[in-house]
Amino acid sequence: MTNVKFNGTPFERTLTSLVDDFITEIPTLFKPEVKNPAHKGFVPVNITEKENEYQIEVVAPGFDKSDFKINLDQQVLTISGDQNETTAATTDKTIRKEFRTRSFKRTFTVDDKVDTDKIEAKYVNGILIVTIQKKETTKTASKDIEVL
Repeated sequence: MTNVKFNGTPFERTLTSLVDDFITEIPTLFKPEVKNPAHKGFVPVNITEKENEYQIEVVAPGFDKSDFKINLDQQVLTISGDQNETTAATTDKTIRKEFRTRSFKRTFTVDDKVDTDKIEAKYVNGILIVTIQKKETTKTASKDIEVL
């Protein structure tokens, strides 16, 4: 049989003890794990402007090509990825499991400078590369205007 001891009366908490508990928990809000945006469904991206295209690189290791969904609705480009966890019937005992399924969603606003019909995507070595072609600008020919 186990003996249980109570310090004071159960359910007796003062305002001071509640405030003390709250103040001791505040430092956990400033830990790097909480501030890290990767835990909030965001993935880091690199956006590069080249002479005739924009390139968005999304870091997404461990995904398959079928896990990505890229959608353009009016002027909003949405890149999302969703990994589904596969469960296999095994007799093995898992001691520790740190791999997690994850999903992300990033949205970007595109302007009139891009050709929305020419968007391509490829997945190479854990990086999703979305290439958006710029519209070709027509340069007006210069001409001399004669003063009458």
